[in-house]
Parts: sequence; structure tokens; C-alpha cells
Amino acid sequence: MEDKQILLDNLNKVHTTEMGIDRIKKNLALETNDAVSWCVDKIKNSKCEITRKGKNWYAETDDCIITVNAYSYTIITAHKKR
Repeated sequence: MEDKQILLDNLNKVHTTEMGIDRIKKNLALETNDAVSWCVDKIKNSKCEITRKGKNWYAETDDCIITVNAYSYTIITAHKKR
């Protein structure tokens, strides 16, 4: 199975903490209250490039990078590309 397919097959497990939600909203200047769904929608995008480096997945799409722990499927952070 292709590496990125593992993340795509487990999107139902993706979650984050309260602090994670605050961090994502601040870093991306999001107005939504559902940062997890916003991130999942970005990861599902066919243009999203997903790579795994060590213990994390990195999903790059549009102008942002979303970092997800590969074992717990916790969104660690998301930020704009520089």
C-alpha cells in the first residue's frame, strides 16, 4: 500500500487537542470552529501532497502544511507555507 494511502484510510481517526485547535486557528487565521474538519477536507483534496517523515505525516496543500502524528493521528500543528 502506498504510504499516503495509510493516512487517507484513517482520516476518521484524525483529531486534535483543545490547544491544537487554538494553534491551528491562530496559525492559519481560520474563522471556523471545526479546525479538524477543515484540516481533513484539505488532506482529502486530490492536490494535497502527503509525505511521511519519521513519526509524522505532512500534508501540503494550497498555502498550508498540516502535521499529523503517524501513530495517534493527532493533528500537531498547521501553518502557512513560507
